[in-house]
This record gives sequence, C-alpha cells and structure tokens, in this order.
Amino acid sequence: MGIEELDIPKELMRVLTENGYRELYPPQADALRSGVLDEGNLVLASPTASGKTLVAEIVVMKEVLERSGKALYLTPLRALAREKYGDFSKYKGLEKASGGKVRIAITSGDYDTSDPHLSRYDVIISTNEKADSLLRHRAKWLEEVSIVVADEVHLLTDPHRGPTLEATLTRLRAVAPRIRVLALSATVSNIDEIADWLGAKRIATEWRPVPLREGIYCDGEVCFNDGSSRRIPQESGNPVIDVALETLRSGGQVLIFSDTRRSAMGMARKASAYVKHILGRGEAKRLRAISRSILEGDSRTRLSEALSGLVADGVAFHHAGLSTRDREIIENGFRDGWIKALVATPTLAAGVNLPARSVIISSHERYEPGFGRSPISVLEYKQLCGRAGRPRFDDYGEAILIARSEDERDMLMESYVMAKPERLWSKMAMEGVLRPHVLATLATGYASSEEGLSDFFGKTLCAFQYGMESVRPKLGKVLSFLYKEGMIELRRRRIFATEFGKRVSELYIDPLSAVIIRDGLLNGAERITEFSFLHLISRTPDMAPRPYPRRREYEWLEALAEEHEGEFLLEPLSPESYYGYEEFLAEVKCASVLMDWIGEVGEERILERHGVEPGDLLRLVENAEWLLHATREISKLLGKGEYMRVLEELIPRVRHGVKRELLFLVRIEGVGRVRARALYNAGYRDEESLRRATVGELLSVPTIGPAIAKRIKEYAGGKIAPEDWALLKEKRKGFEQRSLLP
Repeated sequence: MGIEELDIPKELMRVLTENGYRELYPPQADALRSGVLDEGNLVLASPTASGKTLVAEIVVMKEVLERSGKALYLTPLRALAREKYGDFSKYKGLEKASGGKVRIAITSGDYDTSDPHLSRYDVIISTNEKADSLLRHRAKWLEEVSIVVADEVHLLTDPHRGPTLEATLTRLRAVAPRIRVLALSATVSNIDEIADWLGAKRIATEWRPVPLREGIYCDGEVCFNDGSSRRIPQESGNPVIDVALETLRSGGQVLIFSDTRRSAMGMARKASAYVKHILGRGEAKRLRAISRSILEGDSRTRLSEALSGLVADGVAFHHAGLSTRDREIIENGFRDGWIKALVATPTLAAGVNLPARSVIISSHERYEPGFGRSPISVLEYKQLCGRAGRPRFDDYGEAILIARSEDERDMLMESYVMAKPERLWSKMAMEGVLRPHVLATLATGYASSEEGLSDFFGKTLCAFQYGMESVRPKLGKVLSFLYKEGMIELRRRRIFATEFGKRVSELYIDPLSAVIIRDGLLNGAERITEFSFLHLISRTPDMAPRPYPRRREYEWLEALAEEHEGEFLLEPLSPESYYGYEEFLAEVKCASVLMDWIGEVGEERILERHGVEPGDLLRLVENAEWLLHATREISKLLGKGEYMRVLEELIPRVRHGVKRELLFLVRIEGVGRVRARALYNAGYRDEESLRRATVGELLSVPTIGPAIAKRIKEYAGGKIAPEDWALLKEKRKGFEQRSLLP
C-alpha cells in the first residue's frame, strides 16, 4: 500500500514523502485500513522496527490537522519521550484546517504543576508519570485531548511502571469520555483481552522488515529455530565473543545483553582485545575522536575513563550507572555505526531504539539484589530479540542465547525460542501500589464515596482481569490507612480528601512517604541541620532504590550515625534492633552521599567512597530534590516555619551540588558546580564583581568559554565593550574550528 492511497491531508502527505516514506509496511497498512484514521480505538502489536510509531504519527496528525484535535503521546521513559518528540518535530508548522500552525511540546518531571501553557500545543509528548501528575492537578486542557497514544503498552504487566500507565489511561477515559486510544507494543500475547478492556480493535502480526532467526549457541554451534545450524570459530575461549566476532567480520554490529553492570563492563573489556584488530584505519580514527569526547565533560571519573578506553577499540558498555551525557555519546556512536559491539544491561531494551544485526543474550537469568538469580520471562526475552536486524542496513537479524550444556540448550529452545510470551497481567492489586492511586482518585474528585471508588477502579484492567471482588478488600485497607493518617475524612457517607491529603496527591509522592515526612517534622530534633532533612527523606519509600551499604561500610556508617546524634528527625535504630537495622544504615549512607554532593565532592570521589555511579547519583539527586520540595510544602501546611530557612537553601544546593556560597553563581544558565567553583576561586563572589569583569578576564577562568562569558555578562547586567565583542567573536570562531577536529 502506497502513502498516496491514504485519506490524509495534502500537507501531511508532503512531509511524509519528503522524509522518504513511499510504501507502507504490511502492519502499517493493516492498522490504517482498520478505520483508526477516522474513529475508534486500536491495539497494535507488531515487532520492533515494523513501523508502529509512523502509524501513530499519521493517525495523530490527521486528527490534529483535519479536526483540530489535541493528542497526548505517553512513553515510559524520558529518553523515549525525547526520541518521540524528535519524530514528531517534522510536523511543526503545518497549517491546521481551522487555522494556526501545529505546535509540538514535550513534558516530563516537575510533578507539582498543571502546566497550563500546554493548552496551546496540539501534540504533547509525556512520560506516564508526568501525565498522571497532570491529572492529579486537574489540568483543564486534558479535557480537550481527543486521542492518546500509549507506547510500550506491554509495560502494563511491569510491577513498577504498569500501575501508573493503567491508572493514567483509566483517568483519561473518565476525564474525556470520547477520547480515542491507540496502544502500541512489540509483544502482547493476550491482545484480545487488552483490546476488550480498551474497547478497541486489535491487530497482531509477526511481520518484520528484516527477517529474524532465533538460536541457541552451545559448544561451538548455533542451532536456529528454522532447523538450520552454523559452526562458530572458537578463538577467544568465550562463546559470547566468538559469536560476536563472526558477525563483526561480516560487516554487522552486535548488541550483547549481560545481566549485571559489572559483567557488562567485564565483557566489553574482554571483547575489546579482539575487536580492535578488525577496525579499519578510518574507523579507528573516528573512534578515537568519540573516545576523547567522553573525557571532555565536566566530570571525569574512573567509569568514564574506562568507557573512553574501550570506545577507542570499537566497543562500549551501556548501563544505568552512566551519566546521561555518556549514554547519549555511546548511543549516537552505535547508531552511526562506529561502535561495533555494545554490551548492555537489559534496561537498554526498554529504552531508545538501538538495533543491531546480531543480538547475543549471555544468560537467561537475571540477578536481583536481595533475591539472587532467577530466569527472565519469555516476554523479556522476546523484547531483547526484537533488537536484532537494522532496517535498510541488514538483510537479516539474529538473536542468539548462550547455553552452557546440551541439556540447557534443549531447555532454552523449548522454554524461550519456541515459547510464546506470557500474558499481560495488571499489577495494580497490591496495597502499596493502590495507596497513591486511591488517594488521587478521591483528592481530584473522580470519586467521593465507596461506591464511586469501586466504580472508578472497576474500569481498570485489574478489575477487568480479576473482578472487583478481589480488588474491593484492598481498597478497604487503603481507605483505613488514609483515614487513620488524616488524609481523608467522612461526611454524611461521602469521602473527601483533607487539605493534607490533597497536597500529598498533588506532590506526587507515596502517602506513606508523606506520613514519614510529617511525623519527622512534628517530632523535631535537638539540632536541625541539612543532615536532618537528608536522612528524613532517605527513609521514605520514594527514595528507593537507595545505595545499599556494603559490609565493610557498616563500621563507618555507625560512626557517622553517632556523629549526627541529635540531628535525626526520626528515632535512629540501634544495632540491637536487628529488624530494619540494615535499612537504617542504608538511610544513613544515602544521606551521606547527598551530604558529599552538596559539599562539592566530585563524582569520581563519590564513586570511590560510596560505589555510587554517575547515573545513579543523578537519579538520587533528582529524587532528593523532589522529596525536599515535598518536605517544604508539608512544612508550610503544618505551620513549621522554623524549618523553612534550611529547606529553602538546601533544595537548590541539592539541585546543583554546591556549597552555600556558590548559590548565586549556579543561577546563571550554563554555570554548573565546576564552573561556579572556578569563578568563585578566581574572585568573582558577587554580582558586582561579575559586572565589573571584562570578557577577557572571564575567559581566563578555567572552563569558561565565549558563550558562557557572554551569558555571565548578560546575567550581571554589565556592558560588553566593542573590543570585548570582537574578542568574543574571535574566541567563538576558534572554539567552532577546534570542535571540527577529529
């Protein structure tokens, strides 16, 4: 089916053809013939790279251009939201039938606002959590949404992300009863059930633009699901590397999934010794440039140095401990074909789209802290396999699982390769999961009685699959908790959220976290310090996962707790309190990491001292900033003005990772903790000193380039003399020329 056969606006047709779309893949054609272009809901399950996003783009843009509709595109991750925003950006500026240009927006984070400015946009790309928070704030513009796209809908079965997506879809359908739903996934085995829940048509297909073979490697041979087999030269002593080298020598790229961060780094290190010998001269030169760029960031750590060294050899590792900047460099290097082998933890499979000719799964087991090793699901295995085969680059894709024995090979072939993915099951029927969603439902007025609450949750996938008789007792337990903790009240058989309950819901924190924070604030401490609040938020479930203490750290953590005696807002546990004592030490460690961060301890030192990698530190800091914001808001509600001075200063210090004296400097765009400290050490300690400084003087400060120097002068309100403009122009030209060098 050709693009020109679609009943879509001419401007949309033009943009699609300009971007190289001429013919539709079979799943795309089936989806667009289903009638979803004009009405109704659809669940589309088709393999990775089969064009699901394009279907969503066409359906959404027809809705926007012809009917002046408003679209909400939901993704589980910020990285995916950015990717989808890039996909939709090509439609910016198209003329709507009702007049006006198409506007595209992206939103994530900052869960304590209704973002009224988004009412001016036609397509809003959002994470599931951000959309949930907007619903809790009763953002009026959500009532105008006429179509919602739920990407990666198979995550409904994920115990962490699934309930938020489920609640968000349920609330959106309550807020805008005529809203249309387009749900996308690579794998949904019980698509009929999901479609029935959404009142949708369904299309499920196994068609792929690049044929996929799945196989099991054992003892020098890969046996595939089509009955064929292939011998693999054994040259490294490691089956994963041997399989990878065969693909690399034929011009393909390899994506290797390893179960832990440590094993991913170890595998990348071993592979580099072989991969570097098969690189061309031009490839090696480009890889050295990518390698150098990793070390040009503000924070250089052992992790980034290890990554840089491997990239020069054509190999990289990828996991959640890397900084955002390093992950983006690696992803772009692999996507552009320079990095030949990428060793990743399974988190990559739920993230951005990075296909490769061969996907090698080193183990069918995963390690979970506190639980040990356990087999992965068939659903996860199939998601990993879906990354094999790059459209337009590869004629085929191969996914290969490594077996250690013939018995294991036979088991893996039967249990994974030939097996069907598990059904998607709602994970909402757990008391801890229900807590925030029940409170949000009452606080926003979606329900105001037990009957109304049952009616609302009766529309969830959970009730659809299990029946309300299994959900109702848990709703009762949650209501009892919320009533006991003063978040709801009863008046004439009606249930209302109290002022405390409403604010907790808006703050987008677990009600249990709010109880912990409230009790700590009411309890008080002998001395109120930064540590008091950092430990308090470290006790909340919203801070999970905390950096867990290693055995060798117990002694100094106990000493640290003793050092801060009198600063705890909640009673510290003693070693005699065996139950929960490890958790208490984890709280102290978490607070200690954050104390180091606001004390301007470098990321490398934090990694050495605490074992907390840059990516984990970033998430810890983001969580801490949000929980401190919630603590400040709850303090206001309780009338605890005595805490405000410390909190008002602590929040930006956590955001930027600086001591008190740098707060005025980090307000300048582009001036982070490293540049702020360099400026301060150079004598720029107030706005007046910045105003008096010449551009040349600022450029002499380490890490300050022409763009930052210009921003500093603009921020301080100082005039830029003609000779300074000339100097800025000259320096900027030098920077641009230098950036072009390999």
